Amino acid sequence: MKIQIVIGAVAALSLSACVQNQYAGSNSNAQTGAVIGGIAGGLLGASSSDNKLIKGVVGGAIGAAVGGAIGQQLDRQAEDLRRDIDNEDVGIVNTGSELRVTMPQDLLFDVDSTALRPVLRSDLIALAGNLNDYPDTTVMVIGHTDSTGSDDYNYDLSDRRAAVVSYELRTNGVAPGRIESFGRGESQPVASNESEYGRSQNRRVEIIIRPNAV
Repeated sequence: MKIQIVIGAVAALSLSACVQNQYAGSNSNAQTGAVIGGIAGGLLGASSSDNKLIKGVVGGAIGAAVGGAIGQQLDRQAEDLRRDIDNEDVGIVNTGSELRVTMPQDLLFDVDSTALRPVLRSDLIALAGNLNDYPDTTVMVIGHTDSTGSDDYNYDLSDRRAAVVSYELRTNGVAPGRIESFGRGESQPVASNESEYGRSQNRRVEIIIRPNAV
């Protein structure tokens, strides 16, 4: 079985090198996706009881091709998002398997409010347009708060704010079936709640975009 796994991985690496050469100058996420997909495909093929050697190679090659295509799509989508959302306060991160768009709640909402501020509404409209341009994805909208206030209050506020952002995306044409929204309250901080700066970083809405093939 080890031989099949190794061959699947080699197939992935070979195909990912082709991907890198073909798309020279693009983000390395396409190559990363090809490698991950290839190894996964190799493992899948190697687990079969018949023709394990051949299936490991074929599975690795197919997985590499799929992973590379996903990586290229994410590269293009992230580039388009950065062009359309020309706002340094909005974070756009391409992990290689998904896009994470982070919007500060202090810009999205007033204190203790779920009413959207006009300042970021245009960015949400641009995000909706991008999602419509790349329809083969699913979207998670996750609300987060700082630690000020009770756990129950923070959870409820984060949940309602995520729902408002989801509604705005749907209003601008994103299919409802693609979107899931929920709140995490104060449970997933990205900075210390001991300072105002840290608390402002924790007050955020994250939009996670995943290709359907992932």
